[in-house]
Amino acid sequence: MRRPRAKRRKRLLALTSAVALAGLGLGVPTLTAGAAAAPDASAACDATDERIYQVPGSVPSDPGSVIACRSTALPHVPGNIPMRAWKVQYSSKDNTGKPVAVSGTVAVPTAEWKGRGSRPVVAFNPGTLGLGPQCAFSKQLAGAFQDEYEGENIAALLKAGYAVAATDGAGYLDGQTHPYVSGTDAGHALLDMARSAPAIPGSGLDPQTKIGLWGYSEGGAASLWASQLAASYAPELDIVGDASGGVPGDLKVVAKSLNGGPFAGFLVDAVLGLSSAHPRMPFEELLNDQGKETVKKARSHCLVGTISTLAGQKLENNTKGGLSFEQLYALKGTDGRTWGQVVDAQKLGVGIGRPGSGATHEIDFPVLQYRGALEEVVPIETEDATRAAYCKARITTQWKVYPGEHLTTDQLAKDDTVKWLGDRFAGRPEFGNCPLT
Repeated sequence: MRRPRAKRRKRLLALTSAVALAGLGLGVPTLTAGAAAAPDASAACDATDERIYQVPGSVPSDPGSVIACRSTALPHVPGNIPMRAWKVQYSSKDNTGKPVAVSGTVAVPTAEWKGRGSRPVVAFNPGTLGLGPQCAFSKQLAGAFQDEYEGENIAALLKAGYAVAATDGAGYLDGQTHPYVSGTDAGHALLDMARSAPAIPGSGLDPQTKIGLWGYSEGGAASLWASQLAASYAPELDIVGDASGGVPGDLKVVAKSLNGGPFAGFLVDAVLGLSSAHPRMPFEELLNDQGKETVKKARSHCLVGTISTLAGQKLENNTKGGLSFEQLYALKGTDGRTWGQVVDAQKLGVGIGRPGSGATHEIDFPVLQYRGALEEVVPIETEDATRAAYCKARITTQWKVYPGEHLTTDQLAKDDTVKWLGDRFAGRPEFGNCPLT
């Protein structure tokens, strides 16, 4: 049974006007999620491009508040789709509950919405783009784009008439490090991206509209984390479904597979991301000279450079004393937790259940999970295990396997995923295809 709509909307109905936050001193109005949209986007969304990526002096405590925005073109979304688009900086919360600012992009087709209700919004999380500051998805969409498949995904959603709220994920503002594969940080950033979209002046979006979630690879983990956190963190959002592909559900399994292999750069990014998200854990002091150089490379590259320059790297060759995974996992931070506990906390499919089950993460909408039959980056055992965990918890789950490897599967699944989300927006039932037990 879905949560009562009155409860789901309580927070948004309470936040009905734009507010300016004292102390920001940046000359950009801050709009709370659910604020009434101004008729002219350019009147308020006039921040400089540099401003979008600056860390603000303070961050609104209400997640999903618009801190700064600017109109933008998206030349790397193919198809010449008539649209209005904005870069946005909005408020979110990190894994400790501390307010943080996050950047992203919102795009709305100019064609009239002719479907049921108000125009739906798809909150989108891209796959791995790299840790360099130039790698932020909003920068790539509006500039030198590197991943054509993600641009085609955005185009397919816009052609279907849906608005897109695409988060960069936390950690792409000046001087920051993206908390790569940190589940709570990623889930919060995606949910708050959905919250912020209607508050952009001129977006014309309804804060009570239906929301779909979508991500692949790193983005698939993020969207699935958003699904798991939605009921407790953003209960007012009317989320009707989540599509998550190529999901690295168990990071210990993924790390073991990546170490020393052609995609070891993803492991380096994961170690960096988790250390950024959990600064009380030991990290810098564990690195030898090679490790320091490896970290330097990872912090400067986008996807292609990450793969090419860090291929073959091994954890033990980058740490003092040649630490094994088991030795690293046993190390404790200043809060008493071990690295093993931190990594385990990112595992998907743990503590999930249907509404009323009493589970830590209750999910009241269907999910679509998918992977490639020729998957070579994320071990299929963990992708299959995440799906099995969702089925065991009786979450309505649709599962698909495509005849591709990691990269091409994202493209092979595009049309099916957009149609699946469209069915959820239209209110069509989804029964899933979990094995009968």
